[in-house]
Amino acid sequence: MSALDAIAGTAQPGTLYGIGVGPGDVRYLTLRGAGLLRSVDVVAYFSKRGRAGNARTIVAPLLGETCAELKFEYPYTDEIAVADPTYRDAISGFYGETAQQIGEALATGRSVGLLAEGDPFFYSSFMHMWHRLEGDFPVEVVPGVTGMSGCWTRANVPITWGDDILSVLPGTLSEEALAERLGACDAAVIMKVGRNLAKVRRAVTAAGLLDRAIYVERGTMEAERIVPLRDQADQTGPYFAMILIPGRGRRL
Repeated sequence: MSALDAIAGTAQPGTLYGIGVGPGDVRYLTLRGAGLLRSVDVVAYFSKRGRAGNARTIVAPLLGETCAELKFEYPYTDEIAVADPTYRDAISGFYGETAQQIGEALATGRSVGLLAEGDPFFYSSFMHMWHRLEGDFPVEVVPGVTGMSGCWTRANVPITWGDDILSVLPGTLSEEALAERLGACDAAVIMKVGRNLAKVRRAVTAAGLLDRAIYVERGTMEAERIVPLRDQADQTGPYFAMILIPGRGRRL
């Protein structure tokens, strides 16, 4: 047994592991996560249609050539409001079919490591598998470094001071809702920016926060880009993009 295996432990039969793979740089993966990637029977992950999958790409250096894999391609590839009925119907059916496939693997006694970008319990598809399967199979959640903490670290920006309250907002909210919530917060992270970038920038401007806002694209990854939001001219951004608005509370 290697030192890593001794520290991290190994996968148990018939167990589902939600493995947080961190913000993008594989070196931020936890020891527990790395150990499980080496020992689970099946590595499962989500991806956009025709893509390798972001989580799968992050951990690629750690996977063996003979590792069994389950790939699940989303029916949608853009950031869409969760309240949209069309989205809800399609994604609910997709998650149901995915849970069935994972459950079939677990029922045979195989361990499954389901990859989650960032942390499994933070805006992650893993949560929908946990919700459907945790009553029938053993499930362990392995926390990961969130994308937002990776981004504010790379931007060299402390996000909260003293009694600052941090708000995490999805860019899929309406422009009016974003502006209202931003106007009432001390510090904020806006996720799910993507094609919502222009709308989000207008909301940030309306809330009077443009001078504090930082745009981070592919934080901790190759092609990382960090600029003040006012200098970001593009109308859309990639999936891995977010906006940081650091707090300005009490500094000792």
